[in-house]
Amino acid sequence: MRSIDLNCDMGESFGLWRLGNDEAIMPHITSANIACGAHAGDPSVMAQTVRLAQAHGVAIGAHPGYPDLQGFGRRPFRLSRDEVVSMLLYQLGALWGVARQFGAELHHVKPHGALYNSAAVDRELAAAIAQAVHTFSPALILYCLPGSEMEMAGAHRGLNMACEGFVDRAYEPSGLLVDRREAGAVYDDTQRAANQGVQLANGQVTCRDGSILNLQIDTLCIHGDTPRAVEFAQATNESLRRSGFRVEAVSNGRQK
Repeated sequence: MRSIDLNCDMGESFGLWRLGNDEAIMPHITSANIACGAHAGDPSVMAQTVRLAQAHGVAIGAHPGYPDLQGFGRRPFRLSRDEVVSMLLYQLGALWGVARQFGAELHHVKPHGALYNSAAVDRELAAAIAQAVHTFSPALILYCLPGSEMEMAGAHRGLNMACEGFVDRAYEPSGLLVDRREAGAVYDDTQRAANQGVQLANGQVTCRDGSILNLQIDTLCIHGDTPRAVEFAQATNESLRRSGFRVEAVSNGRQK
């Protein structure tokens, strides 16, 4: 039986401000990307999300981003390589410290928002991310877009990689995601998202121009801040199982 991971960006609340429905999503996923306090999240939210993941047997990953609470980490920053490395080590260390109080370990790293998207095409930024992850722990799995600069940078560092597909986002023929500012970039139809999840798990995606792109995918992402995230998670999980997939966390990624 083929296996596929189903991940979600989580723990993105902050103080009294609440975003997403982590409690309802968690039973339907197998790995959680937990915000580390830069683009979203705070120590209490991190702790709550770690404990929630533990309760459901969900793998715990770090979801570091640019330090941009107002922009939710979706605005690109111009930082030096050393600044990027320090920024990531700071965030990974924060989540690791919170997780350790519950006896939990980190499983993977998935950069957030503008950091993730920029590193897909920016070789220097991708190299800085790979350096930071390897420095923190070479055992961590790095989630990335297939065929991206981040995949190549991680491979160069000898990291285990998990190539990611997005069930709730439209694709360009290049394999990049359609810019969020464009109409139709983020799906609002549950069945469409679930169908794309199964298609991605089978190694393909239909791009917005109707072309078919072949992709090797290890993990599927659902954005926890979308209005129908709970429906997307449940429907995608059920559709994958009906299609013959075992839904489980990535074991050790693929070393390229």
